Amino acid sequence: MRPLIYVLTFLGMIALGFWAYRENYATQQALRDMSLLQDQIAGLHEALAVQRAEWAYLNRPDRLQDLATLNFDRLGLLPLEPDQLQPVRSVTYPQPPELNIDNPQDTAGDVEATPDDAESSP
Repeated sequence: MRPLIYVLTFLGMIALGFWAYRENYATQQALRDMSLLQDQIAGLHEALAVQRAEWAYLNRPDRLQDLATLNFDRLGLLPLEPDQLQPVRSVTYPQPPELNIDNPQDTAGDVEATPDDAESSP
């Protein structure tokens, strides 16, 4: 009986060693993948910072004023004046459409609505 326990223990140790070996390599691969992703994220952050700087450079007020003056004939852009702005309360919003109820339904269950009753009501 004792030799059987020794053999089973030895096989269990080999199985655990094989499992630990595979987990070690899987962990190392996951760490490499994470490192690559972090490098990609850092590169994208850097590219975004460059694009934001370029956007700020291209939207300088003096540059935009020069472009508007240069292209005045084609665009007809004029400077914005304070008297061109209106308060928010002066904005007219569209009215919601009226709902036309053709066939009313009684939800109380006591009185049935007929088409004649629907036409006679205001």
